[in-house]
Amino acid sequence: MIVITLTKVPPALRGDLTKWCQEIQTGVYVGHLNARIRDYLWERIITSIGRGEATMVYSAKGELGYEFRTTRRDYQVTDYDGIPLMTHLKVAPGTPQPGFSNAAKFRRAKIMANRNLNKQVPPTESPVVTLDLETTGLNLLKDQIIAIGAVKRTLTGEIATFERFIKPARVVPQSITDLTGITTEQLRERGLDLKVALEQLQTFVGDYPIVGYHFGFDENFLRQACQQNGLASLTNKMVDLQPIVQRVELFLDNYRLATVLKKYGIKNQRPHNALADAQATWQLADHLIKNGDFRI
Repeated sequence: MIVITLTKVPPALRGDLTKWCQEIQTGVYVGHLNARIRDYLWERIITSIGRGEATMVYSAKGELGYEFRTTRRDYQVTDYDGIPLMTHLKVAPGTPQPGFSNAAKFRRAKIMANRNLNKQVPPTESPVVTLDLETTGLNLLKDQIIAIGAVKRTLTGEIATFERFIKPARVVPQSITDLTGITTEQLRERGLDLKVALEQLQTFVGDYPIVGYHFGFDENFLRQACQQNGLASLTNKMVDLQPIVQRVELFLDNYRLATVLKKYGIKNQRPHNALADAQATWQLADHLIKNGDFRI
């Protein structure tokens, strides 16, 4: 037995789930699937969830007789002596705390100053960070981030790049090495601890808006990684370019990043390289901004 609950997800994902499960109530799906199909279905959910949330409960051997997975921000799955528990977080990671400390006043003053500066910045020079991740797979609970790439345009128009590799907790699957060119040996030699890389990323992006392509996947992995490492989740404005492109370009054969880049004449010399993908996404965002289709 398997139960899946969805909130605020794209309609296409709801329709996709009805191929495997029965919707007994809005956003609640029930089915009977084997482990392989169950894991495959969860991967489909993660890659298609957008900014929505999902929870899956399924039968499993153990004291409870079931296990669960979730992408919810206000809950965290915790392993307690082999027993999975759903921990309710009183404050979701990254949620601003009420109050007016000096730090809060300083931050508010900085935001207001940036807003005033933004009014003077032409749309084509809007400050923005594009971000891309490479992971060992699609499973939010079992797989890990192995590379982070980002490109930043500052308020003054300067361009900066960020690239970090992450020490692996396990051997990188051969299929991922074939896809990305990243090997276990490379990560062991050049990789940082994930927590250190995330802290450096947070410093790099600051409070700039973060843009990605098919970004729900990356956003979920980032949030999970921050929770697991005791860090506050990024509270920056997050923008997924895919829905924007789908609205603007109605007649593309598909909306994979490679197809969209070709449409806009953007060359990505190293697909599935985090920094190269972030650079290509930056060029795409720049095209959309200049065309008036996207504004930060």
